[in-house]
Amino acid sequence: MGSTGTVLRELRGAQKSAKGVSLYSRYVNRPAGRVLAAGAYRAGLTPNQVTLVSALFTYAALAAVALVEPSWTLALLVYAALAIGFAFDSADGQLARLTGRGGPDGEWLDHVVDCGKLVLVHTAVLISFYRFGELPSDAWLLLPLGFQLAAVVTFCAGLLREHLGKAAAAGAPAGSTTAPVSRVRAVGLLPADYGVFCLVFLLLGAPGAFRAGYAVLAVVHTLFLAAFLTKWFRELRALRPG
Repeated sequence: MGSTGTVLRELRGAQKSAKGVSLYSRYVNRPAGRVLAAGAYRAGLTPNQVTLVSALFTYAALAAVALVEPSWTLALLVYAALAIGFAFDSADGQLARLTGRGGPDGEWLDHVVDCGKLVLVHTAVLISFYRFGELPSDAWLLLPLGFQLAAVVTFCAGLLREHLGKAAAAGAPAGSTTAPVSRVRAVGLLPADYGVFCLVFLLLGAPGAFRAGYAVLAVVHTLFLAAFLTKWFRELRALRPG
C-alpha cells in the first residue's frame, strides 16, 4: 500500500472526463473526493462501503432538516454533512477506478443512493415547511413537490441518455471525435450542480431567505430540465441507425 501522496497521484490519473462537469464538481468536489478516496484506500475500505458512508452523511443531514427546527447551527451542520456526503459520492467512483474493484453492483448502489437523495432532500424541505415554516400561503407546500419532480426527471433522463447513448455508440463506426471541455459550459452548469444547490441550506437560519433561495433554484432547475430534455432528445434522435 503506497503513501498517501502516491495514492493521490494515481487518483489524479484515474479521473473521469471533465466534459459536462461544472466548475464546482471539477475544482471542489472531485479534489475533495480524491482526498477522501485516498484515505479510504489507506483504511482498506471498498468502494461500496464509501458509497454507504456518503449515504450516512447525506441522509442524516436530510433527517435533521425534516425533524429539527431551523437555526443557524442547524444550517451549518446540515450544509457540512451534505457537502461531505457529496464528496464521498465522488470518492467511491475514484476509489473503484483506482483499485479496479468497481462493477455493476457498485454502480447500481451508487445510483440507488443518489436517487434516494434527490427524493428525500425535497421531501425533507416539504416537511420542514409544514412543521416550522410559518408560510405566507399553503401554496408554498407545492414548491418542494415541483422541485422534486424536476430533479428526479433530470436524474432519470440523464441516466437513460447516458446508457442509450453508449448502446448506440457501441454499434457505431469508429473514428468519432469527442468535443473538447468547455469552460463556458462548466460555468453555465454551476446553477444545476448539486454541490451548489446544497449552499442554500446555509440559509436555514433565516426561513424567508431560505424559501426565496430555494424558490429561485427550483425555477433554475426547471429551466435546465427543459434545456436538457431538448438537447438529449435531439442527441438520441441523431443516433438512430440509417
